Amino acid sequence: MKSFAEQGSAATTMRGVAAAAGVSLGLVQHHFTTKAGLIKAVDDYVLSLVIASMSQPLSDGPGDSISEIGGRINALIAAQPDVARYLGRVLVDGSPFGATVFDTLLALGTARWHHRVEMGEVRSDVDITWAAINGLVLALGAISLRTHLDRHLPEPLTSPGQLARWQAATDALLREGLLRH
Repeated sequence: MKSFAEQGSAATTMRGVAAAAGVSLGLVQHHFTTKAGLIKAVDDYVLSLVIASMSQPLSDGPGDSISEIGGRINALIAAQPDVARYLGRVLVDGSPFGATVFDTLLALGTARWHHRVEMGEVRSDVDITWAAINGLVLALGAISLRTHLDRHLPEPLTSPGQLARWQAATDALLREGLLRH
């Protein structure tokens, strides 16, 4: 994961993965067979983490569903920075996996916005498709452009203070711009 996050899957070698893991190349080949097998294992792991985090239903009762989702995103980035870095890479490299991640997150986000409509939280003039896309762009854009954001922040985006600032700003934008008061 770390090698894929830092170098991309094309530049990562099985030998490099073995060296980083402190195991023999033969062990890596035995377990994954090919580099394609290794890539699939990493992609499956990343997708399972993303789905596990983002597919949980929203909390019942009164609450702030925008902050709840923002908290999930921040928790994933804080706990799995290499996963976040890898996601940023695959989302812009044109890979089929990047498309799978985007499409999966868009479907989950669209379902959440429809749920918010059913709960009476959303203004009647909101375009649900674009509400879901905008939330996704805000989250994935920050992840994909992290190196550029880090140049303009007092500490890295993945630091607790910056994650809190990012979530507060993004939550306010989504909440105040799209939800009924």
